[in-house]
Amino acid sequence: MNFGRTLKMGMVGGGPGAFIGEVHRKAARMDGGIELVGGAFDINPRKSKKMAKELCLDRKRCYGNYEEMIEKELKLPVGERMDFVTICTPNNWHFPIAKACLEAGFHVMCEKPMTVTVKEARQLVKIVQKSRKVFGLMHNYTGYPMVKLARDMVNNGEIGNVRKIVVQYPQGWLATALEKTGQQQASWRTDPKQSGASGCGGDIGTHAENLAEYITGLKMTDLCAELTTFVKGRKLDDDVNCLVKYNKGAKGVLHASQISVGEENNLAIWIYGETGGMEWHQEHPNYLYVTPMGQPTRIYKRGNDYVGNYSAAAGRATRLPSGHPEAFLEAFANNYVNFADTVRAKLTRTKPDGLMLDFPDVKDGLRGMLFLDTLVASAKSKQKWTKFKK
Repeated sequence: MNFGRTLKMGMVGGGPGAFIGEVHRKAARMDGGIELVGGAFDINPRKSKKMAKELCLDRKRCYGNYEEMIEKELKLPVGERMDFVTICTPNNWHFPIAKACLEAGFHVMCEKPMTVTVKEARQLVKIVQKSRKVFGLMHNYTGYPMVKLARDMVNNGEIGNVRKIVVQYPQGWLATALEKTGQQQASWRTDPKQSGASGCGGDIGTHAENLAEYITGLKMTDLCAELTTFVKGRKLDDDVNCLVKYNKGAKGVLHASQISVGEENNLAIWIYGETGGMEWHQEHPNYLYVTPMGQPTRIYKRGNDYVGNYSAAAGRATRLPSGHPEAFLEAFANNYVNFADTVRAKLTRTKPDGLMLDFPDVKDGLRGMLFLDTLVASAKSKQKWTKFKK
């Protein structure tokens, strides 16, 4: 972790009543290398000022909207102005804010999904390349040490060539029409104008897609999908089921649901290779289960020396000794550490190493949008399989 200097962070979104904005703030500050200095926290300027007051920020750096934030921050000298901006708004705002910030010269950390259309995602890839700024996408589950260990074990051939991937993400919090009660998180996630073409698929299905591709290094090529809206009157899907084809011949099953009563955040993955299998569960993230063919299951536990000795990435992502749980906030923080070190490398004109670059980026964002585009197209199609666009 390279703390050459503290980076100054701005935020758009994450105002009063927002869940994920506070998670970002806590995670970014965890290791001491990032300082939140201001932002435009709500589309309502009064609420934005209220948030800034709660966070004890300079009132002069609390802005009514992101355009004002960019304009006034650019008037500050380099080193005092924001180094990067975190975007924690509903999905429909991700693209215009990211575009404006990148073109103004700010690095960007963005919540997923990256955009609401593939067209926007392709545009953003070009904007990032042209701007030469660092773009991070907060698929936080890639930040867990045992996920990184799993990726390195698969890459090293510990279970042989991957044959099958089963990935799930069931929740139960939208089993009723919660959005009709005025609950903020439910309201925008079930609104097509704010969320995009898929509700459950965009909100948590993209996490399942990203986790499977991150660990295995394989890419989805075809989907056979079904999207269902179980709650009467809801405008977007609340349940996703699909069969998956990957490159190199692997097959898979992906299911995500927000109407699975009794489930909380049960993201989990099973990977089966020619010579063994492995599994990881987000609700018990400090353990990775690996079963070589014909042998007992081995349980790898986070924080032990053998984890860091095998996987430098997992070791870098570990803060505490074994027996002291690390979880959700730390995974967010790990992505922030790698993102921030890459930004510092840019600022000092040095080359970031592979460990620093280990965080989801704009290309992962494009993959997520291709997944959603294919998911929706497959659900509407009468054909069995729908191919990903090139």
